[in-house]
Amino acid sequence: MLLDIPLLQPELIWMLIGERMAQGHAMYVDIIDDTGSLSAAIYWLIHLFAGKSLTAYHMLAALIIFFQVSYFNYLLIQYKAFEENSYIPALVMLVLFHLSFDFLTLSPALMGSSFILLALGQLFSQTVRHQDQVESVFLVGLFGGIGLCFHFPLMVFLPFVLAAGLIISGYNLHQLVLCLTGYFLPVSLCGVYYFWMDGFSEFLTGFVYSIRIIDVYRHVSYLDLAFIMTLGLFFTAWGFVLGFVVKRLTVNQQKQNQLMMLYMAFAILPLLTANRFTPYQLIFLLPGLAFYTSQIFIYLNKKLLVSIAFYLFLIGIPMIGYGWLSQKLTTEGLTAYAVARDDKYSITDKATVLVLGQDLGYYRNAALAGPYLNYQLSKPVLAEYKNYPALTKIYLNFKQAKPDFIIDEEGTFATLGEHLPEIAADYSLVREGVYKLKK
Repeated sequence: MLLDIPLLQPELIWMLIGERMAQGHAMYVDIIDDTGSLSAAIYWLIHLFAGKSLTAYHMLAALIIFFQVSYFNYLLIQYKAFEENSYIPALVMLVLFHLSFDFLTLSPALMGSSFILLALGQLFSQTVRHQDQVESVFLVGLFGGIGLCFHFPLMVFLPFVLAAGLIISGYNLHQLVLCLTGYFLPVSLCGVYYFWMDGFSEFLTGFVYSIRIIDVYRHVSYLDLAFIMTLGLFFTAWGFVLGFVVKRLTVNQQKQNQLMMLYMAFAILPLLTANRFTPYQLIFLLPGLAFYTSQIFIYLNKKLLVSIAFYLFLIGIPMIGYGWLSQKLTTEGLTAYAVARDDKYSITDKATVLVLGQDLGYYRNAALAGPYLNYQLSKPVLAEYKNYPALTKIYLNFKQAKPDFIIDEEGTFATLGEHLPEIAADYSLVREGVYKLKK
């Protein structure tokens, strides 16, 4: 890497989830966070094979990106989206992955987008096939449902799947029901699993309801996103206009254009519904951006203009992404996104820690102790002083986990100690907001 890209707060959370699950703890029940259940399972597997290795995360992300780029190009060739077979869409999409450095992380959005792309592939097949589509219709819903289990904001693609089926493929009532069955099958199986292990209410709270009950973590601003996306959207708009003006489209290509326009309209919505406001929430736009941008290099006949546009795109897109990152690193503009570095965090090195607050720096070289990972979700749970069963559960969690350090940013532990003095007696105050377990 040309730049020293910092560890991101979401990345640290994913590694902590994988580590705690590898210790035998269940997501949502023993780990309070809103990460998708299938994403958490992937982080668990990574920890089993590679530990808390950021390199392993990046390698798997690279493999997923390679799959997405290859599969998207295959779709366009297989279903004759353009008259000439070309690998230009693959190159364009690969370049677009460098719009933001966090597009290259192993985010739930990246993993979930793979299945949205597979669902899009089934919809592409329905633009050219006229035979029985029962299997394809079911797979559209199934892939969308699997994507949902990776990243809950992908629920916004359910209306897209149904609208595309009705408008593009002309679904009848039977096909709509089949598609919906496929869509809700994966999340229903997840619900059954958590019901079986007596954690269904925790599953609903952590995965389904969290989108409404916690505030959004605003890691970047709207201005940051606008800066990152402007050049990519310029090329997309250019290719969109060029495709309609220069080229006479076949009936199937017209359907594919309608499908991609509809897709683009819904691809922006995960950003607006996610609990974390980050650039990687825009990763769902990339197939649409690549589809229309490719039309510039395929349809434009003026070689000099094509060459200028190609090099501007090839160099400009990564330069904007890395330029934005460089500017943020220089001005310390990533404090709300990256995990902070400071000597004060050394106190928790190689220890077990529970942070009751937003400062995740204490976890960098430490392990999570207890279930309370996402503080916004945990705070209401830790405030149930008048609910005896809930208070008993809190007591047992602290007694079983026994974190070496408790970082109490908002006085939550101090207040809790008034109701559970036996827990408070186990700790001594090291400095303001930092408690250490008595040996």
